[in-house]
Order: sequence, then structure tokens, then C-alpha cells
Amino acid sequence: MTLRIGPLVVDPPIVLAPMAGVTDAPFRGVCSRFGAGLYVSEMITARALVERNERTLSMLRFDGSEATRSVQLYGTDPRTLGEAVKFLVNDIGVDHVDMNFGCPVPKVTRKGGGSALPVRQRLLRDIVRAAVAAAGAVPVTIKFRMGVDDGLLTYLPTGRIAQEEGVAAVALHARTAEQLYSGTARWEAIAALKAHVTTIPVLGNGDIWEAHDALAMLAQTGCDGVVVGRGCLGRPWLFRDLVDAFAGRPVQPPPLLGEVGTVMRDHAERLVEWNGEEGGMKSFRKHASWYLTGYPVGSQRRARAALVATLADLDTLIAELDPEARIKDNALRAARGHTSGPRPVHLPEGWLDLIDDPTPPEGAELLVSGG
Repeated sequence: MTLRIGPLVVDPPIVLAPMAGVTDAPFRGVCSRFGAGLYVSEMITARALVERNERTLSMLRFDGSEATRSVQLYGTDPRTLGEAVKFLVNDIGVDHVDMNFGCPVPKVTRKGGGSALPVRQRLLRDIVRAAVAAAGAVPVTIKFRMGVDDGLLTYLPTGRIAQEEGVAAVALHARTAEQLYSGTARWEAIAALKAHVTTIPVLGNGDIWEAHDALAMLAQTGCDGVVVGRGCLGRPWLFRDLVDAFAGRPVQPPPLLGEVGTVMRDHAERLVEWNGEEGGMKSFRKHASWYLTGYPVGSQRRARAALVATLADLDTLIAELDPEARIKDNALRAARGHTSGPRPVHLPEGWLDLIDDPTPPEGAELLVSGG
């Protein structure tokens, strides 16, 4: 099964979800070792990019293995976002731009950004139109949630606007902003979006913990591909499993702890090469905890894994692990990363009063400027 996003061919139809502080080049490199797909960068901010913020520019790095340079962009102002897309296409040479309209973080929604922005459909249309025009032949996609809450669902009109304005594909995280990461993703919303948006691919996101979940999502919703987020945290071999499943091959058993240790070392090395030992190992600590989830390593070693400061520390820890240990049967579906929610969504004062107002929200990009 092949997914086409404008001129890009994604086979099998698997996309790594952009995750802040996670999907940097080292992580993308580790994941792509296990199988083909589209690997998207962590979110960067249009305003910070236009201002040439040093930290943001440092996030626009790709390793030599990335044949497709894919970047997720956050913005709330059509003019600024258009300028940012032009820079990405003309100066950085990206092959794909994804736009974030699904962030549920309170400091973002409170200013009208992220999953709050699709409420303002005229503004949304202006932003999407500006991005598509600036991108030229480079495909633009958008990712969004079902809506603010069950009383304010926006995903169907958002999909329609994207289709009308020349977006190459849409991706739906089948939860509302109010849900955050709680409960179960509602795949029926993906099916409804697929029935509503008929001329461009529709991708589904939410609760893909094992390879068979992706096949089930496609069967139940008719979507054209899957977006994998938390399911691959500490488990980059999920992409290998997905490749096998889409090819009709048996999925391999979960790796033994010795194999996990080898992947951990590779990931840490990449981060150190990218950010230096101090910064690289600090970034690796959260990954270390995710890699060990479900394996019988003991509470003390888990605590040490969250504090590794050098590659030597990591080597000592790995040497103590039982290389033949297996993951617990019920641990494959253990949630990694965010688990918060539900929580009421805070919107700017009067945000629902003038849904046709095209004025960009004031200060929405300042809070996330620099990344």
C-alpha cells in the first residue's frame, strides 16, 4: 500500500508524528534504521524562524540518511507563516511542510493557537492558503485534533478547508483538545473525515501501540495511512513491525533486553554527536526510561537510567542488564510520554464570538518562539 503526498511517495504509508523535544534528527535516524516511512521533525515556530532565532535554526538539522527533509511548522499569522515556508523551501531545501493545528497545551490554546485556531475558520483558511502558495511544488500537510471539546468539533470543516486550499494530505489525531492524551482515540472520527475529504489522503493518528493496530485502523476507517506518536517512544523497532505488517509478513517478537541495550547505545551516541555529551545525555534520559519500560530491570536501575550523565554511565548500566530478559506480556501497550487529561480548554476571551474574524491572535507565537 503506497501513500502519495503530492510528489512524495511514502511506502509503506507510515508517518512519524512530530513530537516536541523528541523527534530531533538523532531520534529520526534511529527510527528510520528500522523501516521506511516519512519522518517529520519536531515542531518549530514560524515567527522564530523568520526572526532567525538561533535555537530554532539549530533544530533545522538533518543527518545524511534523511532522503526526505520534513518539517512541522507552527504559526498563527498568514504573513509570517508564508515567509517561514519560503525560507524552509528556498534556503533550507525541505521536501515537505506539515502545519500544527492540534497542539492542546494550555499556554498555546489560551492565546488562540494550536487546536484553538481551527475555531476561526476564515483565519485558518488564510493561513493554509499562504503556506500552500509559499511552498510552491513542495507539499503542505496539516495535522489537527477533532476540536476543542465534544461541544465544539472542528475537524470536518478543517479538512474541507485544507482540501479546498490545496493541502496535499490531512492527519487527524482522533481526540479533542479537552481529552489531551486520556481515554481512547475515537477512530470513528477518522472514518467520518475520510468520508468528508475525498480528493486528498487522510491519515489517522491515535493509539497505534502495536503493528496490528495500524492495520485495524485502516480497516475500520478507510484512511490512507497512519501517524505514529507515543507508540514508538522507547520502541523504534515499531517501524520494523509496521513494515512487516503492511507487507503481510509475520511481525517479529519484541527484542530481548540485550538488543534494547544496543539500540539505546546507538541512540545516545547520536545525541552526543549532535549536542555534545552533556546536552546529548540530558536529552537521552527520558528515552532511557522509555526503552526500559516493561522490562524486569528493577526500580534502582530505572532511577539510574533517568540520571545518566555520560556514555560511560550508560555503558555501566547496560552491562548490568540481563541480555536475555523479555518484555512483560502486558507492557507493549503501556503508554509512554504524555498521559494527562482530560482537562478543560482555555480559549482567549471572546474567541467564540467572532468565528469569522481573520485577525491573527495577539501573542500566540511569542510563547513558543524559539522552537
